[in-house]
Amino acid sequence: MSPPDDLLARAWAEREEVLYPRLLGALGPGLYPLDAAVFSTVFGQDSVDPRWLTIGVFECPPTPDRPGWAYVSSGLSNPWDDTEAEPDSVSGLGMEFLLQTTERAPWALALVQRFCAYQLLLAAGRMGDHAPLDLWDRMRIGSPIDNADSQLQALVFVAAEHLGDIQTLVSGQFRFLQMLPLTLEEHAFGQQHDFETVVEQLQAHNAAPVVDTRRGSIPLQPPA
Repeated sequence: MSPPDDLLARAWAEREEVLYPRLLGALGPGLYPLDAAVFSTVFGQDSVDPRWLTIGVFECPPTPDRPGWAYVSSGLSNPWDDTEAEPDSVSGLGMEFLLQTTERAPWALALVQRFCAYQLLLAAGRMGDHAPLDLWDRMRIGSPIDNADSQLQALVFVAAEHLGDIQTLVSGQFRFLQMLPLTLEEHAFGQQHDFETVVEQLQAHNAAPVVDTRRGSIPLQPPA
């Protein structure tokens, strides 16, 4: 049996020094950690687990193999209390967030940080009976995604299939929960039909998984 801190350190290093560079390339200038203010200002939570403030987001520049910028969380899959190396189990919350944009986007960094905080609060039971975010959850966000004039004002959470469905660390498995912004029309179409169709057609129009906030609604066709 390994000490929890040893397993945590090994999993953390494997994720940030091996797995992420292999999948995403350079991780940018470093981790942008969560700040206590996001918990208090956005969610009204003044009591924060100190471990949460070690979780953050990398801003990954484009590579020859990956167009656009990638904003990826690191730490939600941390095995804080585990002692055994079990590659077939779930590591931490079993997920990390990913958002990809055509251009460098401060709003994207802040948005991923905010959803990291929200996911931690959900997992801790701080947000009532709401379960943590998972595949195919969706929501309107009440304003343009870029806090400016974008028509993208909703989100759906999908698998990052281009990176592989399941990622494995020494501490267990996790998956990327890709944040895919939508217009309100696309969100309504998904509610009426299904969001799998929305995502497939966005991909066909090169509107996913890399997000361009300047785009308008894609003309979607109901499934046959």
